[in-house]
Amino acid sequence: MNYPNSIQNLIDYFTKLPSVGPKTAERYVFYLLNQPNKELELFAKAIQDLKRGIKICQRCCSVSSTKFCDICSDPKRNQNIICIVANTRDMLAIENTRQYNGLYHVLGGVLNSLEDIKPDNLTIKQLLLRFKEEKIKEIILALSPTIEGETTAMYLEKIISPYKIKTTRLARGLPSGSDLEYADDLTISNALRYRR
Repeated sequence: MNYPNSIQNLIDYFTKLPSVGPKTAERYVFYLLNQPNKELELFAKAIQDLKRGIKICQRCCSVSSTKFCDICSDPKRNQNIICIVANTRDMLAIENTRQYNGLYHVLGGVLNSLEDIKPDNLTIKQLLLRFKEEKIKEIILALSPTIEGETTAMYLEKIISPYKIKTTRLARGLPSGSDLEYADDLTISNALRYRR
C-alpha cells in the first residue's frame, strides 16, 4: 500500500533534512498528522518566517535578527581578537563554553573540492576587509579537524600572514571522560602534542 500523496510528499521533504531517514520522516509525519490544526498552522508559519526574520550580520557574517548581531554590538567584547568559525552553530558552541570574549567571523562553510566550495564561496573577502578596518591583534582558527577544515585553516594562515597578525589554532586532544583505548591515533597524537 502506498501513502496518499500529501503524506508521501511530506515524508520526502523530511528525508532531505540531515540525519533523517525514511522511518524517522514517517514518524514525524504521523506525529504531525495527529496534532490539532492550530499547531500545524503555527508550525507552518514558523517555517515560512524562518528566512524572513533572519539577516546576516554585516560585520561577522553570522545569522542575526538585526544589522549587527548581539556579539558584534557588545562594546564589552574584546575588539582585537577574531575567532574564525565555519558556521553560526560552531560560533554558538564556543559561546556556550563562556571562555571566549572576543569577536567572530563566520566563513559560511569550509573549502571542499568535492562539493566545489572555493574561497569565493566563503566570506574570506569580508574577513580581509576587517583586517584593514579593525585593529586585530589575534586570529583564532576554530575549524573542525577534518580534511576540509585543515585545508581551510592552512589556506587562511597563508592569506593572513602578510597582515602580521598573530594566528593561533584550537588545541585538540582527548575529550573529558573518554577511554584512551577507544581514541583514534590522530586524537592521541594531538593530545600528546598539545599537552599541558
